[in-house]
Amino acid sequence: MRHAARLYLLTPLIGEGAGSRTSEVRDVAGFSQSLAQSLRGTDVAAVLLRLADADERGLINIIKAAAPVQDAGAALLVEGRADLVARGGADGAHLIGIEALQAALPRLKPDRIAGAGGLETRHDAMVAGEAGADYVMFGEPDADGVRPSLAAIIDRVAWWAELFEIPCVAYAGGLDEIEPLVAAGADFVALGSAVFDDSRGLEAALADAAARLTIAERVA
Repeated sequence: MRHAARLYLLTPLIGEGAGSRTSEVRDVAGFSQSLAQSLRGTDVAAVLLRLADADERGLINIIKAAAPVQDAGAALLVEGRADLVARGGADGAHLIGIEALQAALPRLKPDRIAGAGGLETRHDAMVAGEAGADYVMFGEPDADGVRPSLAAIIDRVAWWAELFEIPCVAYAGGLDEIEPLVAAGADFVALGSAVFDDSRGLEAALADAAARLTIAERVA
């Protein structure tokens, strides 16, 4: 039986190497504490930490500073840097593309989470699943901020949910996409700028997202 869908957050680019735009964060400790506080009122399964460029020690310190999200009940994942997961105390990594996933698996398995994104084709998704990914993600923006159409994401999610048991994460570009993605069979709905750039603030945006998720589950 399918479990109820849960939320999954992708942070803005975070760290000293980040710029000054709204979607980027330099105050790591302040951001992490604020995020953890916001999570305490909402069921969030995982937080994906997107790291700005920095030296290795600086990146490890950023990961360690994000530990409060774990205390709030969310798994802490690191984008790309599987080599830093254990030293930073994170729960796993999210890898972009098949080659990155396969290279990271020996570092992560069996104790930590290995997620797969950047899967352009159905074949890529199947290869990721067969390789040992703990979840696959569909619909996230690429390096240029471009993502597939909502219809294309729904089609990919529905196909995966019908045929495979490995969980599927569907990226929602806005809160209004939560319901159709859950209806298609997403196990997790990923949110990035849709909540972090919300003018109401993160806590209010998360509460709204959680309410929409609940309604979507009832309909599904």
